[in-house]
Amino acid sequence: MSDTLDWNAKTIAEFRANEGRVGGNFEGAPLVLLHHPGRKSGREHVNPVMYLPHDTEPDVIYVFATKGGAPTNPDWYHNLTAAGVGSVERGTETYKVTVRELTGAERDRIYAEQARRYPGFAEYARQTAGIRIIPVLELRRA
Repeated sequence: MSDTLDWNAKTIAEFRANEGRVGGNFEGAPLVLLHHPGRKSGREHVNPVMYLPHDTEPDVIYVFATKGGAPTNPDWYHNLTAAGVGSVERGTETYKVTVRELTGAERDRIYAEQARRYPGFAEYARQTAGIRIIPVLELRRA
């Protein structure tokens, strides 16, 4: 098992054992488990990701395809945008979501807010500058 898969599996187990709370790098941060179908295999995948809640709509969250500042987008981003739907585990609740990619000023505003709250996101943007723009996805309860 790769280090990333092993780390994801441990984070997922901790999330589920503690009603959506985890320690380590994610301690105190808003975290969801993102379920998405593989675009080739159709098999369900699960990834832990940080999110930003919408200011006024509790059924909307934003997720960020940072891949830790890597030069390529994560597989979950490609899977979610291809499917247009997925589901999230948020706390003890699991629900289906629709997916919309943000662009332009809307994307920039949401990403800037996440980077303000969590400076690591500003570092990811610096690492990918001139290579890619980190995608921001709106996940809305279906």
